[in-house]
Amino acid sequence: MSQIHALTDDQVSSELKKMTAFIRQEALEKAREIQLKADEEFAIEKSKLVRSETAAIDAQYASKYKTASMSRQITLSTLANKTRLRVLGARQDLLDDLFDRARGRLGDFSKGDYSEVLRGLLLEGLYAMNESKIAVQARKRDTDGVKKAIEGAKKEYKENMGRETDVVIDEKNPLADESTGGIMVLGTGGKITLNNTLEERLNLLSVDALPQLRLTLFGENTNRKFTT
Repeated sequence: MSQIHALTDDQVSSELKKMTAFIRQEALEKAREIQLKADEEFAIEKSKLVRSETAAIDAQYASKYKTASMSRQITLSTLANKTRLRVLGARQDLLDDLFDRARGRLGDFSKGDYSEVLRGLLLEGLYAMNESKIAVQARKRDTDGVKKAIEGAKKEYKENMGRETDVVIDEKNPLADESTGGIMVLGTGGKITLNNTLEERLNLLSVDALPQLRLTLFGENTNRKFTT
C-alpha cells in the first residue's frame, strides 16, 4: 500500500505560485489575443470608414464639379448665343440699310431715260403671259419711255417666239406719280397681273439675292454644315 504524505506549507506555497503564474500567463495571452483582435477589427472598421468618407467626399466633389461644369457650359452657351444674336442683328441692320438706300435711289434712277430697263421688264412680261394682247400700266411721265420699250420688246419677242403680240398702254389706270417707276403687265383682259415695278423687283431682289449678298459682305457662315 502507498502512503499519502501531506504537503508542507512550502510545497503548498510553491504550488499556489505555480498556479498563479500559469493563470497570469493565460490571462496575459488572452488579453493580447483580445487586444490583437480589437486592433484588427479597429483597423478594418477604420479602413471601411476612411473608404466610405473618401467615397462620399469624391462623390460630393464630382457632383460639385459636374454642377460647376454645367453652369460654366450654360454661361458660355448663353454668352455665345447673345453674341451671335447681336452679330446677326447688326448684319440685318446693315442689309436693311442697304436696301433702304437702294429704295431711296430708285426714284432718282427712274427720273432719267431708263427705256432699256423698261424694255427688259416688258419683255419678261411678254414671255410670262405668252398672249396675243397685253396691257401695260406705267407712270404718266414714263409714257414716252414705255412706248420706246414696247417697240423694242415686240420686235425681240417676235424674233424669239415667231409670232407677234399687241401691247397697249392702259392710260386710264396709270401708276401713281410718286411711285419709283417700272410697269405693271396685264394679261387675259386684266385678270392676270405681273408686278414689274422697280419697287417690286427690289423686294424680290432682297429675297433672292440675300444669300449671295450675305456671302459677299460677311463671308461663309462656318456654323452652317450645308450651303445652298
